[in-house]
Amino acid sequence: MTRPRKALVSVQDTPYYHVVSRCVRRTFLCGIDQHTNRNYEHRRQWIVNRIRLLSSLFSIDVCAYAVMSNHYHIVVKLNPEQAECWHDADVIKRWTSLYKGPLLARRYQSGEPLTPAELATIADIIAVWRQRLTDLSWFMKCLNEPIAREANKEDQCTGHFWESRYKSQALLTEEALLSCMVYVDLNPIRGGLTKMPECSDYTSVQERIAPRFDLANAIKEQKTQGAFSRFALPLKPLLHFSDRITDKACPGVPFSLTDYLELVDWTGRAIRSDKRGSIPNSLPPLLQRLSMPPKTWLQYSQTFEQVHTALFRKPRARKKVA
Repeated sequence: MTRPRKALVSVQDTPYYHVVSRCVRRTFLCGIDQHTNRNYEHRRQWIVNRIRLLSSLFSIDVCAYAVMSNHYHIVVKLNPEQAECWHDADVIKRWTSLYKGPLLARRYQSGEPLTPAELATIADIIAVWRQRLTDLSWFMKCLNEPIAREANKEDQCTGHFWESRYKSQALLTEEALLSCMVYVDLNPIRGGLTKMPECSDYTSVQERIAPRFDLANAIKEQKTQGAFSRFALPLKPLLHFSDRITDKACPGVPFSLTDYLELVDWTGRAIRSDKRGSIPNSLPPLLQRLSMPPKTWLQYSQTFEQVHTALFRKPRARKKVA
């Protein structure tokens, strides 16, 4: 008997979850269909854009992701404490980037005077929106529904695009978290699509090695699809790697980025009979393939989040001096 998601997701037990969604009948609706030879590769970028933008709106951090031809994986960290620090206006701004919202919310945003009854109503609405912006089910709803709608529009058809809502798996230990992230990042290699992590398109490991996510193009594409027309928030980077002892104020994945990449490279070289691909043993180590001196890589890995955030930070408007 299936159980509701609220019974499967408990932040008190663990904030980390592995989420999977598959296309209906497991057909290649996000890649190249081997039966019809139709190319759906552009839809994989739709999913990546949507994941990254939704993470910036929700109090949910993305640890790892991989978008394949007929399914995708995400490893997320739920962070409800983050939403508690948002101002009411910030909650409205985030929610109305996804949905239009009632007229009362727009009046509140514009600073119109409201009656005590209206203020009480908007407070209740904001409380509901704040809770939804911390919820994994709402995150997945806002991710899968628009993708399915746009794909059906492109195919001029109706019906299911995803075979079910989604599947979630709690990651209760650090070992489970790391092994799941490595499994997700190695999906294209195990599927025989590529030989190297740095060449694994639509994966978090490629983004961590060489950030290629273009926020401007992502928002432009989402606007074309009728979504995020009011998106005006800075892009949230992937959840950083941090030392759990020294970075208590800003905890991330409890591992160093350099060690994680070496773990991905080492694991990918293991040949498995139940998988099609692996990293060839003839290839040099990952850090050596990146052609970076150890000192340069160490500096880059330690300042990755600052550099990545600076790439997409909106310039502040200068105040005019009277």
